Amino acid sequence: MSTVVTAVLVLIVVALAGFIVFKTIRVVPQAMAGIVERFGRYHRTLHAGLNIVVPMVDRLRPLIDLREQVVSFPPQPVITKDNLVVSIDTVIYFQVTDAKAATYEVANFITAVEQLTVTTLRNVVGGMDLETTLTSRDQINHELRRELDEATGKWGIRVGRVELKAIEPPPSIQDSMEKQMRAERDKRAAILTAEGSKQSAILTAEGARQAAVLKAQGEAEAAVVRANADAEAQAARAGGQARAITTVFQAIHDGNPDQPLLAYQYLQTLPQIAQGDSNKLWIVPSEVGKALEGLGGLFGALTGGERPAGDKAGKAQRDGAGPLPGDGAARLPGDGAAPLSAQGSAEQEAEGASVSRFPFSS
Repeated sequence: MSTVVTAVLVLIVVALAGFIVFKTIRVVPQAMAGIVERFGRYHRTLHAGLNIVVPMVDRLRPLIDLREQVVSFPPQPVITKDNLVVSIDTVIYFQVTDAKAATYEVANFITAVEQLTVTTLRNVVGGMDLETTLTSRDQINHELRRELDEATGKWGIRVGRVELKAIEPPPSIQDSMEKQMRAERDKRAAILTAEGSKQSAILTAEGARQAAVLKAQGEAEAAVVRANADAEAQAARAGGQARAITTVFQAIHDGNPDQPLLAYQYLQTLPQIAQGDSNKLWIVPSEVGKALEGLGGLFGALTGGERPAGDKAGKAQRDGAGPLPGDGAARLPGDGAAPLSAQGSAEQEAEGASVSRFPFSS
């Protein structure tokens, strides 16, 4: 019987020892902290690792997370400076830096941070109108973080960032803002369209001006080229005509024609002068009379059996005998004394002094 009692006592002692050891040794995870109270008062803070406490004397409070925490608060109604109610969602990033202060300085630090964020947000946004609130998120975030960090410092909490998730104005204000933005976009579109049309017109006019300038330059160069070509062609034609006249003149002198032949060719040329429907007058030079006299002398010689003196002189020249003795130049029939050179001068004077006109109807 005593053996059984001894065994039970031993088991009780072992169980109690195991319980004491379990209560004495505490393991704290990484990035966690524990507050130890001895007889109800703060004793020390347990950090990550193996820690020993006195069982039945020391009490370990719930562990506190030392990592940065993210808390999203529900939308809060805020009144702006222009008396418009907007709904704002906020997100706070904070971290517990002092476990003792977070435990003893505030009852529930998460609730305290939420309420402090709401009041600070209303104070900051209440001094701004709606348009400034919508366009000044960075300023609001900076003001909120500064105020919250200053207020939560004694709680052992450091506020890292404060972000506004959404700012929702009333539906009527949203509709008005959409209309305003639509009108602004339409205005910018009209301005851009007008600018595009202006630039297009300017570029079109510039292109037309450059095209006209280039066309005028091309026409000027073409006109210069054509003028040069016409000048060269006229020079070539004049040179050809000069050479032809020289050739004809040389052929005439080489052939040594007599006076009747020249008179006959002269009379054959007269019909060409009268060609044309608009000719009303014939301008007959004074040499025509002399030509007719030469032809009359020729016909008289043929009829009377005498050869005109001009024929004799022409025959003498064709035979190589030269002019008749005592003549300084060839003489025309019917002109016994005047040489050809003197006769040519007289003919020029007569041509300038008198012309015979023979009107005829066309």
